[in-house]
Amino acid sequence: MTRVDFAYGAAHRLRMACGTAARHVGAGRRLLVYCTDERRLRRFDALLWEFDPASFIPHALADDPLADQADVVLVADAATLAGQPPGGWLLNLDLDCPPGAKRFERILEIVSGHEADIQAARQRWAQYQQAGHEVRGHRLPADHPAGGNHRGA
Repeated sequence: MTRVDFAYGAAHRLRMACGTAARHVGAGRRLLVYCTDERRLRRFDALLWEFDPASFIPHALADDPLADQADVVLVADAATLAGQPPGGWLLNLDLDCPPGAKRFERILEIVSGHEADIQAARQRWAQYQQAGHEVRGHRLPADHPAGGNHRGA
């Protein structure tokens, strides 16, 4: 059974996702990032480059020849996601549940205070539960660098 963790209250969803990716890389864990919205995925890619000027988060698109060497692999479609090795951790930046969710050990979901983001997250939560996954929610404290009452996705 896959465990799904939702972090609610991010001031900026993509910046928090960068911090999450950095923590996983720092822990020696490879992370897949799934998002079918090309614009959002490109923005996340750009944020990874500028997230922490003192460090580098090794990342690549899944179809890049260097993807096997990257700690963070960006996946833009269901077919490419299905081709990734099973197990491991997935950060979902899509508005829908990732296909084949049961293939992953853990799925991470980050939710901003933006109403559309909250509504999409509620739908994903229900779908994960209906599929039999273990779903947990974590409210980010207001003083968390990526938490609070700010609006933004």
